[in-house]
Amino acid sequence: MAMQGSSRFAVESGDVSSKFDDDGKKKRTGTLMTASAHIITAVIGSGVLSLSWAFAQLGWIAGIITILTFSLITMFTSVLLTDGYRSPDPITGRRNYNYIEVVKNNLGGIKYKFCGVAQYSNLVGICIGYTITAAISMAAVKRSNCFHKNGHEAWCHTSNSSYMIILGVIEIILSQISNFHDLSGLSYIAAVMSFTYALIGIGLSIAKIAEGTYGRTSITGATIGVDVATSSQKVWNSLQAIGNIAFAYSYSTVLIAIQDTLKSSPPENVVMKKAGIIGVSITSVFYVLCGALGYSAFGNRAPGNFLTGFGFYEPYWLVDIANICIVVHLVGAYQVFSQPVYQLVEDWCKSRWPEIDFIAKEHQIVIPFVGIYNVNYFRCIWRTVFVVFTTVIAMLFPVFNSVLGLLGASSFWPLTVYFPIEMHISQAKIRSFSLNWFWLKTLSWACFIITVVAVVASIQGIITDVSHYQPFKSFS
Repeated sequence: MAMQGSSRFAVESGDVSSKFDDDGKKKRTGTLMTASAHIITAVIGSGVLSLSWAFAQLGWIAGIITILTFSLITMFTSVLLTDGYRSPDPITGRRNYNYIEVVKNNLGGIKYKFCGVAQYSNLVGICIGYTITAAISMAAVKRSNCFHKNGHEAWCHTSNSSYMIILGVIEIILSQISNFHDLSGLSYIAAVMSFTYALIGIGLSIAKIAEGTYGRTSITGATIGVDVATSSQKVWNSLQAIGNIAFAYSYSTVLIAIQDTLKSSPPENVVMKKAGIIGVSITSVFYVLCGALGYSAFGNRAPGNFLTGFGFYEPYWLVDIANICIVVHLVGAYQVFSQPVYQLVEDWCKSRWPEIDFIAKEHQIVIPFVGIYNVNYFRCIWRTVFVVFTTVIAMLFPVFNSVLGLLGASSFWPLTVYFPIEMHISQAKIRSFSLNWFWLKTLSWACFIITVVAVVASIQGIITDVSHYQPFKSFS
């Protein structure tokens, strides 16, 4: 309250131009360059690991077209979403500080509730997916050393379940970090890690191609009767591949948070539009390189994860470094994506039962060499339960591509396409059944159909893969 009061005094006393923005908060300093960098960092992540497999299912033509199509759709809807940062006017209106607040103030009602369900379900799913992916990479380090020691034909399979438990313990400890502001260091480390393993993957692909040991590729991808058993499997895999590519482009929920870092002159939406185009364009070039080079290296039998599927055996130490980077990145990313879920439950419980000390009271403890740390009993137990839940679900469904496809497909239409288009129609006051309204609705419905078929294919993939394995075993 004291900080808000001092900010309000600063605004009223005319100090807003030097120290504070129009909402009383400390003056923002973000630029086109920083926003573009944030977007690239947010988009490039574990989704890059499956792109060579996606290319193998779709082939050269459909693979490149699919990446470019998702790139253009993401770019377009991101431009629309930037106008929602301020409402009702995109330049002079009131600021909205996060994605769900934008939807609430522009659409409200049932659409706001639907957005909440879609966004938080997606965040929980991402935490599960990251647990699976990180555990596979931890197991891959052990297997890589085994192959180096005993030969490439050695039996080096291992269960991922024990690594998921280790990850769960680490996440329980890190989850006691109380809020986003304390996660900035973790986020910077995670960003460096994501670029490192992606670049190692590209480098290893180039080396494999240069050696002349690359696989067989084709215009249409995996061949029926050779690379896949049946035509139905070819179709299911192709639809899953579309979901995997959609997952690689999922960043819309953090766009508003990035825009909230920009200084107010020139207008935030103008700068963010340019940053979105720059960031998504650079990312798309990077994705085409990862997908195309990985596909060239492995051919139609590219592994689902090109750093853990052991198309690369040597140099084993470089493969180990890449997988360690994946683990570090995803441990940090798990916390970034789980924090909004933690905060939602904790804020609701505090507002519902403010008089209960177990929920509302902070207890100070002294940690040697660290200082005073505030402990809340409810926060400690609730966050531990959440991590245990995501870990157990990950152990029950330890499949990589199908889970990634499900997460990407299920979130792409509502969060990347539907809400930005609906908010633009509302904010720009586009008349129903006008030409603009018609083509925007057509785009939304087309993406909805793609989402539905990719979700169905991913669920089918999960069912098929899990049916071959016992619970709490894994695919190594």
